[in-house]
Amino acid sequence: MEYKKGDRVIHPKKEDWGLGEVLENSNDATVRVFFVGVGEKILSLQYVQPIKVEGIEAKNIVLDNLKIRKTTSGIKYQSLPKSIQFFLEEFPDGFYGEKFIEYERDYKDKAHSLASELLGKESFIGLLNSNDYSEIVKRALKVTSATNLIFPNEKMSLKDGLQSHEAKQKFSHVLYSLLYSEEELENRFVAFSKVLEEINAAKWTTATYFLFIVHPDKYMFVKPTITQYSSELCGYEVNYRPQLNWLTYKSVLDFSEYIKSEISKLKPRDMVDVQSFMWCIAPGKYHDA
Repeated sequence: MEYKKGDRVIHPKKEDWGLGEVLENSNDATVRVFFVGVGEKILSLQYVQPIKVEGIEAKNIVLDNLKIRKTTSGIKYQSLPKSIQFFLEEFPDGFYGEKFIEYERDYKDKAHSLASELLGKESFIGLLNSNDYSEIVKRALKVTSATNLIFPNEKMSLKDGLQSHEAKQKFSHVLYSLLYSEEELENRFVAFSKVLEEINAAKWTTATYFLFIVHPDKYMFVKPTITQYSSELCGYEVNYRPQLNWLTYKSVLDFSEYIKSEISKLKPRDMVDVQSFMWCIAPGKYHDA
């Protein structure tokens, strides 16, 4: 049988491998397939004939966003069940255990409470109406200092970029819009990113921190190294680029929702739990990150 790049298939004898996608047209001897359960395999057509799958049975979010490796980075594909296993080795009681709360949850919850107090919608509107941009910036910087999620040099770049009245004014308005406007998220994110670029503070951590801390039920924080590492492990393409852009952030949000869905048996509360899971899914990497 002939297989074409993009065909969805299953292995007739390896049900646990799950759905697969043909990565390149088959030759007379072999076919190269990425299976959701085990990653990439080269199958000998002399011994096995993968079964083609179409329609609703061929749908899979990982395969729809499959990251095709162009280089050998040393990061091997890891199935979600295996990732869950590694997470539970680090935190045996899961998201609700004392260790997880102490190491990963408590300080982020406190930062969320602080952000809700200092940058809550009503108080934010009041400060905007009184043109008190200096106070808004002061509060925003205090919220960034509440965690170690943003690197110190990146916090300093944000602070240094917000010295002038004009910068404070622009930042205050786009931050409010980012957090509370009913406009499409893409437009809000792009506008906020533009202002960060203008003040030389355009880093992924800074661009995504406020959404994550104020609205952890919806939005993911982007730490470039860990985000790329976890997406590589999962074989999920997040279209990462160092420059702030909507495609990358939208891809990360979709990836985060996928992870949240796949680890539902662990009962993640929000993206705080998901973000921590992404840090912990490889043995030996958690404490090095």
